[in-house]
Amino acid sequence: MKHILAVIQAGEESVTGVLAGEALRRAGRETGRTLDIEIRTTQGILNPLPDGAPGKEDVLLLVGTNAPTDDALAARADRHLTLEAVLADPGRALAALDDTRGTASPKTRVPRIVAVTSCPTGIAHTFMAAEGLQEAARQLGYTLRVETQGSVGAGNPLTDAEIAEADLVLIAADREVDRSRFGGKRVYVTGAKPAITGGAAVISKALAEATVQPVADGGSSASRPAGKGERAGPYKHLMTGVSFMLPFVVSGGLLIALAFALGGIHASDAASAGTLAHTLFTIGSKAAFALMVPALAGYIAFSVADRPGLAPGMIGGLLAANVDAGFLGGIAAGFIAGYAVEGLNRLIRLPRTLQGLKPILILPLLGTLITGLLTVYAIGGPVAALMAFLTDWLRGMQGSSALLLGLILGAMSAFDMGGPVNKAGYAFSVGLIASAVYTPMAATMVAGMVPPLAAALATRLFRARFTTEEREAGATAAVLGLAFITEGAIPFAARDPLRMIPALMAGSATAGAITMVSGVELKVPHGGVFVLPIPGAVTHLGAYVVALLAGTVVSAVLIGLLMRPPAKGEALA
Repeated sequence: MKHILAVIQAGEESVTGVLAGEALRRAGRETGRTLDIEIRTTQGILNPLPDGAPGKEDVLLLVGTNAPTDDALAARADRHLTLEAVLADPGRALAALDDTRGTASPKTRVPRIVAVTSCPTGIAHTFMAAEGLQEAARQLGYTLRVETQGSVGAGNPLTDAEIAEADLVLIAADREVDRSRFGGKRVYVTGAKPAITGGAAVISKALAEATVQPVADGGSSASRPAGKGERAGPYKHLMTGVSFMLPFVVSGGLLIALAFALGGIHASDAASAGTLAHTLFTIGSKAAFALMVPALAGYIAFSVADRPGLAPGMIGGLLAANVDAGFLGGIAAGFIAGYAVEGLNRLIRLPRTLQGLKPILILPLLGTLITGLLTVYAIGGPVAALMAFLTDWLRGMQGSSALLLGLILGAMSAFDMGGPVNKAGYAFSVGLIASAVYTPMAATMVAGMVPPLAAALATRLFRARFTTEEREAGATAAVLGLAFITEGAIPFAARDPLRMIPALMAGSATAGAITMVSGVELKVPHGGVFVLPIPGAVTHLGAYVVALLAGTVVSAVLIGLLMRPPAKGEALA
């Protein structure tokens, strides 16, 4: 076993440097390794290395984030790690040195990682996942670049050169991400939430379990290897469809609201034709809303089968809308198109010279034929009847029925704060906007604003229940809550989920129930309080504000009653 020399560049972090040295020394004893450890601080050098060290056969580990004071030593080092990486797992830091001094290469190359993060709405989880991965990479001493595919497109897009040089592509997304540009690279796929809560574990697992992404052949869809970390399945496909549908809902809803603000309740009447209000209503309802269901179905199919599924899915979605099957019919058409095209792609075998016909002719044609026939003759009628029943039931709900639905949607919003349950309730509410049913959307949005606002209020009312860091984060949570970003409450819930989550669910359920009983309608699916001043966007504005305040106060009081104070020494008076 090789003799290991470690030089810890602690700088002003002398205590941290000593702790890292002791952690390495203890890990060395446990594994039978021989170590000499030198710690360099601004006060001097502790335990200097022996004269003549490092020798030719020694393995040199350089630890620290500060710039090396000895360029020759930095050039000689076999591995460079951060203090955080050593403290997090000293045994792994030593294990990585075992084969460092082989004949092929004198140094262990720090892996270069590129990542893509995305969530269905492209707002909160997208950027929280990026921050989680970047911080984890910094602690581990790895090089990482992140592309965020948010609501306004790709942020910090990866270049072809960066992808080519990368050793690993890490995709942390809750919707499908196009992987065709990563052909031939090692790719690991997981959800956004693991990257937020355990970025270091995700990176370590990705390095161990990533699989090679096949290169697209002849323009056909890139196949998706079932990597161990991939969260495949209907939920992910549905969220991809919802993600691409949202811009149509937002733009259409706002235009309709503006139309009613300018032209009154008769802006949609034929008698108002030619006026600006009627034109805005036509753009919003006849164009933007008309494309909602086709976009939903098309991108569900795209998520399942890649580009060849897009046309069959959109065509199936348009047919579903035309037979009044609504968003449920669009969901069904999207899955039919996607799985039909995926199955055909596997079954049909063509000579290599004809492979290029599959994605542009054969798969779209056959996929559209199958999807169209099934939508018109099989699922269209039953789903249309179901949608008519659901719409009439929701519009006619009064009293206890409205109360129950509000309680359910509100509790779902706070249960996992941006997770699958939250998104399921949100998708349900957004889909009903296409059927001119707006009360569930009002309940869902007000319930989604409550958790971060309640956490922020609790940090002010019950200061002793929170750490100094949590109290400082309260202002940020309040802003996120006002913008309908429920994920702003996640840092608070993470410390004590068994108490925090029920408290947050109670307030959200209260807010959702009040809006449903009051008959509040909301025509815009996102934006929080910032869309409320728009004329026509929300009805019964006073009741909506009361619901928001009541839910926030209920959750904040319950947090104060249920939460345990932080450990001694964490909270300052």
